[in-house]
Amino acid sequence: VQVVESGGGLVQSGGSLRLSCEASDFTMDYVAIGWFRQAPGKLREEVGCFSSRDGFAHYADSVKGRFTISGDNAKNAVYLQMDSLKPEDTAVYSCAARYPWYGSSCVDEEYEYDSWGQGTQVTVSS
Repeated sequence: VQVVESGGGLVQSGGSLRLSCEASDFTMDYVAIGWFRQAPGKLREEVGCFSSRDGFAHYADSVKGRFTISGDNAKNAVYLQMDSLKPEDTAVYSCAARYPWYGSSCVDEEYEYDSWGQGTQVTVSS
């Protein structure tokens, strides 16, 4: 089970980016995906999670209303759409996968994820 993130970059405050989490060796039709970020000197934070079975998504308070997680089975990918970005959103963003996952909600604990991506840098300038 392997996932790879892409789509990071440099954006101005108030801008948008879309990150992709793609799988090469399994299908995203029954999967749980977690999106995490870690800024220098800070603990890893889960920004949101997603269950592909019913399209359920849950977000951290820090990003609620600005970030959206969605899945595209045809492209075998799950996306993190980030709008109204702030400098404090600057971090390395990673996705994690649990496959297969038949639950209608997210996994309960980080250790339940099978695979972690390498991460992609997101930098928001003020």
